Amino acid sequence: MNCKICGGEAKVIFNAKILYKYDVDYFQCGHCGFGQTEKPYWLDEAYISSMNLSDTGVMYRSERMSKITTSLLFLFFNAKGKFIDYAGGFGVFTRQMRDIGFDFYWHDPYTKNEIARGFEADLNQKYDGLTTFESFEHFDEPLVEFEKIAKLSDTIILTTDLISRPAPKHPDWWYYASEHGQHISFYSKESFQILAKKFNLHYYNALNVHVLTKKKLGFLGTLLFKFKYAKQLLYLLFFFINPFIKSKSVDDMNSFYNREVA
Repeated sequence: MNCKICGGEAKVIFNAKILYKYDVDYFQCGHCGFGQTEKPYWLDEAYISSMNLSDTGVMYRSERMSKITTSLLFLFFNAKGKFIDYAGGFGVFTRQMRDIGFDFYWHDPYTKNEIARGFEADLNQKYDGLTTFESFEHFDEPLVEFEKIAKLSDTIILTTDLISRPAPKHPDWWYYASEHGQHISFYSKESFQILAKKFNLHYYNALNVHVLTKKKLGFLGTLLFKFKYAKQLLYLLFFFINPFIKSKSVDDMNSFYNREVA
């Protein structure tokens, strides 16, 4: 099988049961380390519900990433710009970021917007930044999906756990998540670097947080992302930054009220 990122040869690393019944081969690229399953014929069954039962960390992740994203946008990007949360689930993150004070909009073709109604994104415009959390591991064709994303923004902030080289054995890494069958692509740092190069972007990494952007973050940004605890530092910086940002919660409420009155 050819690697879906660099086109190199991907060899079988193990066979495991997906959805407790399908015997599936897993591959890893010898060149860039990208991991992938065989052609995922089970996805219709895996996505009976877009939100799987074992994703118990969805609220915790959203809370933490709202703080980390706040620090990233405030320190390195146009904090007063317009942003899109891609594959935004029920709209929790979009609402959190608006409550903090950022002009965020929601998009997810597979999940109903329950929390951020009224702030649906327009895919015909470009945004100052795009967030997409725990989505890349779901992509069957990563390059095709990334091309769609890159048309929406020159700055992408995402989360996905990195696969090691050599890849962990199936019982040793929870992120394979074969019980629900939705994780089919696994990225190494090298595969992200290749992806960034294909789209003329700079790549920055802090554990499972990845930033791909046309903007060079400069000396301080490069130094920050070389720091072992960059992710934790970005989280802590939120508490110093937050007092300087005006929440949109009341303004959003008033805008809906004014529409109803009109």
